[in-house]
Amino acid sequence: MTETAGIPTPTENETVDFWFDSVCPFAWITSRWMLEVEKVRPITVNWHIMSLSVLNEDKDLDEGYRSLLERAWLPARAATQVWERHGNGAVGRYYTAVGTRIHTEGQRDFEAAVRGALDELGLETEEILEAARTDALDGTLRASHEEGIAKVGDEVGTPVVAFNGTAFFGPVMTRIPRGEEAGRIFDAAVTLAGFPYFYEIKRSRTTDPQFD
Repeated sequence: MTETAGIPTPTENETVDFWFDSVCPFAWITSRWMLEVEKVRPITVNWHIMSLSVLNEDKDLDEGYRSLLERAWLPARAATQVWERHGNGAVGRYYTAVGTRIHTEGQRDFEAAVRGALDELGLETEEILEAARTDALDGTLRASHEEGIAKVGDEVGTPVVAFNGTAFFGPVMTRIPRGEEAGRIFDAAVTLAGFPYFYEIKRSRTTDPQFD
């Protein structure tokens, strides 16, 4: 590590672990930010699957959110199928393809979004979809989910980001930082996460997510 303006930054390529649920708009923005950070800092993002459906399955939720979480099983299970068949790199490509459809293009039919993503990537679309309609790999999905949640606690959601042995929820943003601005936010997040007694900064959101 070196310091830039008093902020520690990596000097050799290091791995950032990122847990996502494909349907979460805030995880999507944070994930696109991390891809921007890869361009300006020597890091590589390692993608992991978590599930808002798992996180909230025993909670008392309003009917609209409960309906969303029921539909969210399919993209998460499809991601797990992709991981099982093709590994971590393919999971990152799947997330970009399905997330672009859900968030950037506003596709609300999650099965259509998954199908389009799998077709785009040239994967086994029908086989993966058929398997993703079942709980065949739910043990794998839950294990990945629990690995991320164990790092931050179950009172938070997606995304979970871990760097240099320290994990945190977020950061939550409503815009995708680009270029060196993305790097500066990353530097600041890593600095704060480096203090073991630092836990939270929060304020009410006054803007909605934008994905451009």
